[in-house]
Amino acid sequence: MAGREVLVGVSGGIAAFKTCALVSALVQRGAGVTVVMTDAATRFVGPLTFESLTARRVILDLWSAEQDRDSRHIHVTERAHLVIIAPATANVIGKMAHGIADDALTTMVLAAPGPLLLAPAMNDRMWRNAIVQRNIEILRAAGWSIVEPESGWLACRTIGEGRMAEPQTILETATRMLIGGGRR
Repeated sequence: MAGREVLVGVSGGIAAFKTCALVSALVQRGAGVTVVMTDAATRFVGPLTFESLTARRVILDLWSAEQDRDSRHIHVTERAHLVIIAPATANVIGKMAHGIADDALTTMVLAAPGPLLLAPAMNDRMWRNAIVQRNIEILRAAGWSIVEPESGWLACRTIGEGRMAEPQTILETATRMLIGGGRR
């Protein structure tokens, strides 16, 4: 992974804490990692955590005074060899499937040449919902790779399918994708 650039999108789910381990593992393997977070994601993990892990500023929105005025978000996507969204909530999955770009994460992902890797995380009933499954199929048909959620203890205090795959599983898939090297 040395010398590869990875854009990691973090959406607002409790599994965002697992993304810290994923980002750390990517950096330890020599990847340059830029993190973009939704507003909801910042309620679960602070941007400072990712800034400390990556030694880069986290992108939170497209309009803040802290962001460069030179379409930085587009330049970041052009450099990315891989885009990972982890966790990917039902909300972000729906937006991606239908081309909605209403925040930094969705705008950057839609501008990314790919390849794209999605790690869904949500309640088991949400995961099984026909609309969510249809959106997943739309993304697969568009060339996205999906790391299926696992079955186990969920934040809603039940056992079911919907918890985000472990960081190591996502890392292994990301490594295979980077070795393959293709763009979408």
